[in-house]
Amino acid sequence: MKTTRRTFLATAAASAGAVTILPYAGMAAAHSSNMFQTDAGDIIVHPVSHASFVMETPKGVIYVDPVGAAEDYSDFPAPDLILITHEHGDHYNAEVLTALIGGETSLVTNPAVNGMLPAEISDGAVSMANGDSMDWNGLTIDAIPAYNTTEGRQNFHPEGRDNGYVLSFDGFRVYISGDTEDIPEMRALENIDLAFICMNLPFTMDASAAASAVEEFGPAYVYPYHYRGRDGGTQDPAEFAEMVGDATEVKMGGWYGEGELG
Repeated sequence: MKTTRRTFLATAAASAGAVTILPYAGMAAAHSSNMFQTDAGDIIVHPVSHASFVMETPKGVIYVDPVGAAEDYSDFPAPDLILITHEHGDHYNAEVLTALIGGETSLVTNPAVNGMLPAEISDGAVSMANGDSMDWNGLTIDAIPAYNTTEGRQNFHPEGRDNGYVLSFDGFRVYISGDTEDIPEMRALENIDLAFICMNLPFTMDASAAASAVEEFGPAYVYPYHYRGRDGGTQDPAEFAEMVGDATEVKMGGWYGEGELG
């Protein structure tokens, strides 16, 4: 794992508060990164795949739900903090976690994952249940509910088990949905600057429900992610963007490969 910060080129034509970052050849060309200029300092978001991403922040480097292979993260700085939303294999992989965690890495999970961590990484791992709040290196982390509400789907993500997260930097708040449907707790969020919103069927919600929720809690920026499903459950991020409208800027991360940058 490389510990030095990579250098990136920013486009000159950037929207207010956010700059699109063009990766060097060492990173997968299908993935774009974005810099968000905040009062706390720059936050750079690097989509990796599906529900996995890396954020370089003034508080440290944060990995969210890193899965796949440890080599997928070799171009990024080593993690200072890893957040795990829940136990499903597209969000939690014990082998990858074990490879990524170093001596100074903090690990935060929901209680179910905390109970299944391998012994070599369980010591010091923090378990956060829905409604819990903690301070990490001056960053406030709130565990937000994430669950299914539709009859016949509650077993995918039962209420009370899984987490979303809100990260509160100085003057900039980030919401990570994890796997959830359009729930009241999401609609009630306030002062969110950047959101990551899942949408696929049957496990989470469709693009229409995701767009409706985003329209209500009104983040400044949103990434649609986790939008491939099975049996026709894949959602179209471009349709989501059209439904969101102009109040929120939609960022496309190229989560699944070529042809999805925006």
